[in-house]
Amino acid sequence: MPRVILDWVMVGGGLALLLVGGDFLVKGAVNLSLRLGVPALIVSLTIVAFGTSAPELLISIQAILDGVAGLALGNVVGSNTANVLLVLGVPALMTGLATSGFDTRRSYVQMLAATALFILLAFFGPFTWWHGLILLAGLAAMLLWAYRAAAAAHRAAEDHEEEVEGADPSLGWPKILGALAIGLVALPIGANLLVDGASGIARSFGFSDEVIGLTLVALGTSLPELATTISAAHRRQVDVALGNVIGSNMFNLLAIIGVASLVGPIPVDPQVLRSDLWVMAGASLVLVPFVFGRRDMGRATGGILTALYVLYVAFVLT
Repeated sequence: MPRVILDWVMVGGGLALLLVGGDFLVKGAVNLSLRLGVPALIVSLTIVAFGTSAPELLISIQAILDGVAGLALGNVVGSNTANVLLVLGVPALMTGLATSGFDTRRSYVQMLAATALFILLAFFGPFTWWHGLILLAGLAAMLLWAYRAAAAAHRAAEDHEEEVEGADPSLGWPKILGALAIGLVALPIGANLLVDGASGIARSFGFSDEVIGLTLVALGTSLPELATTISAAHRRQVDVALGNVIGSNMFNLLAIIGVASLVGPIPVDPQVLRSDLWVMAGASLVLVPFVFGRRDMGRATGGILTALYVLYVAFVLT
């Protein structure tokens, strides 16, 4: 089999293992925690959030260990851009999103603050351990605020039973431990396959690791968010769709690069500083009229966002 075909097979297999492994890890960890008596509120804010970010985290760590750290940064920046333009654009194009009925202003401001902090630190790059500690401090502050806000909302509605993604009361101990085992095995294997395949593709086509991270890897790791958002849109759970994107973007910036930069330095390519970081910031600001102006995302808006993402990928590749 020619090497370039093998690289694409490795990328596809790696993505599949990451998606399956992440789902099993979240399901196993959530049910284990609930069986051990950990409150559902804590599980939602920690295990689910970190579990769904596990593929991106492992990809970033594996990329650093393999000497292609630029792929890690490209993955995060590209994923955040895709999360707004594509992950919200496609569902809006399909069904429209009634975003006017939900208040996400505080979380959105936190996302903008995380974006500004990340861009500022990038200009003092490469990302090293002290950058990571600052980002993780921001993550801790965000989690503390989220916990207090959720606890207050929970006290205000004590008769409402908390639902946690992945929770299954009928799941027995063998299935819980089996899900954990599958997740813990599939994730590192998937990350290794995807990073090796993506870096091989970059070399064969003359693309940099950053470009492959910004496009192929970023699109692949955004698939879970896209699937979740499309499902939420069809169920008219727009708060889940919008909250999914805002939360994912914050975790990408603060947790993924925060932890990965403790493993090894992450260089910041000049092209990323000149354009890609600002595209990411611009994509984040696109949400201003929908968050603060309480406007709905109609199909026309969805079409525009999706088209902007396609144009961005074409720009990166050329």
